[in-house]
Parts: sequence; C-alpha cells; structure tokens
Amino acid sequence: MRFDIPDLRLFLAVVDAGSITHGAGAANLSLAAASERLRDMEAASGVPLLLRNRRGVVPTRAGDTLAHHARLVLRQVGAMQAELSDHARGFRGSVRVLANSAAIVGFLPERLGLFLARHPGTDIDLAERPSPDIVKAVAGGLAEIGIVSDAADTSGLDTQPFAIDRLVLVAPRDHPLAGAGRVAFAEVATEPMIGFDGALQVQLRDQAERVGVRLRPRVLLRTFDGVARMVADGAGIAVMPEFAARRARRSMPLASLRLTDPWATRRLLLCTRATDGLDPLAVSLVHHLASAAGSA
Repeated sequence: MRFDIPDLRLFLAVVDAGSITHGAGAANLSLAAASERLRDMEAASGVPLLLRNRRGVVPTRAGDTLAHHARLVLRQVGAMQAELSDHARGFRGSVRVLANSAAIVGFLPERLGLFLARHPGTDIDLAERPSPDIVKAVAGGLAEIGIVSDAADTSGLDTQPFAIDRLVLVAPRDHPLAGAGRVAFAEVATEPMIGFDGALQVQLRDQAERVGVRLRPRVLLRTFDGVARMVADGAGIAVMPEFAARRARRSMPLASLRLTDPWATRRLLLCTRATDGLDPLAVSLVHHLASAAGSA
C-alpha cells in the first residue's frame, strides 16, 4: 500500500467537502482525474474508503482511519517544510548543551539569556549531568558543548575556561562552627546534612567515601534556595556553591565557611570536540560563552 502526499490531500479534500466534485476542485484536479486517483487508493488499500450516495460521499470506517492518519502526516509535513525553510534562511537552529549543577544554576541563565536574545531563531537543549558523564557525551557526539569541572578527564576534547566555582559550607548562625571562617569537609561529613538533588551531590558522596563516611542527607532538594532555607531553619548544614550561599545570606540568617579541600575550588571548563567539526551556530555559542567568561 502506497499513498503519496497529493493522494492524501485529495482524499481529505473530498472527505471535508462531502463530494468528489468539490474535493477535486479544491485539489485543482479534474473530476475524472480525481475519481481515478480515489479508485487507485481503494484498490491499493483493498477496502472501500468512501460510500457514495445521492448527496455525495462519506468515509467508511477504513476511510475515517485513513483521514485521521492523513491529517497527522500532512501536519508533520507542514512542520518539516516550515523548519527547513527557516534553516535555509538561517533563522532556526538548536544546540545541545550539557552542564553540571553549578554552571546551570549560577552562570548559564545570564549568559545564555544574552545569546538567545541576540539569536531569536535559536533553541538550546540544556540538561544537567555529572561532569564525567558530560565528557563522555561530548566525546561521543551526543552533545555539542559541555561545561564541566576541571577534575574531569577531558583528554581528547578542546577546552576553554568558563568560570571559577568555589564550594562553601553553610550553617545556621548559631552553629558552633559559624565563626570558624573555614573548615575541612572531613570535619563535618558526619553531621546532619541537607542535600542538593543534582550532580553536586554525587561529588560530595564520592568525597565522603574517600574519608570513610557514608553520606546520608536528611532530604534532597532541587534548588539551592530551598537548601539554604532548611539550613537557616536549623535542619542541618549543607555544601553549596559560593554564589548561591552569598545570595541566600542576603535574606536568611546563615554563616558560610570556605572549604579548605582542594577539590572545593573548581574551575569550570567549556569542552567540545574540535571546533572545526561543529556547525556555525554551536561555534558562535562557544565563542559567546568563552568571551563572557573572560569578561567575568
């Protein structure tokens, strides 16, 4: 069974008009040509598609099925043609970006916002992943751009500086450590913690295991603001990026302590495969993000 696009357009025109004559006119076909096409469609499908009567035609159950799928197919064809037309004029494009939690929450909203404002036909497919997973995805061609911690092995990829991300401990102001200024993660890893449901929590779990502690957060939240609120209420302590702690301290009674562990100061990197293998839109986004990093 094989129907082409003009067949489907004709069939819908006939069904919508309730008349082969009127449907043929809507499809810019003669009545004889339209009738022959419809007979060929019924022969190809092996079942009657139209019931003919004195008032015109109505679809059979098989005809209803064909009409339903014809509308879906033609809608998809129309969407495809519109998008291809936009691509041909350079108006549309999409870039797949994977980033760790710190980059997504602290840096990308502002930097991507400026880029999208300047490129109204561009879409960005953004997702959060742990840094090692991002490296694998970029190397395997599953994403054009990755933003990762420099602790990840980026061998074989092109990298550029993106941002400095420092992790701090946040605690209620009346916590015994509140005035310490700095602390090692091993000193607090066994305390009740509020966790962030993202790639950062994976890193903290791994670091806790290295000092022989099994990290068991009391609850996992999806926003740093939510984490800070629970800490301020006395539910526990938490580790979060410095930018998030600074923002939370403006409205909540919190103390922040610099973590002395080397891994707590993270340099975030842009990573891509060789830029000469990227499409122009992805290259433009890489240059934008790199230049924003330089100005910051």
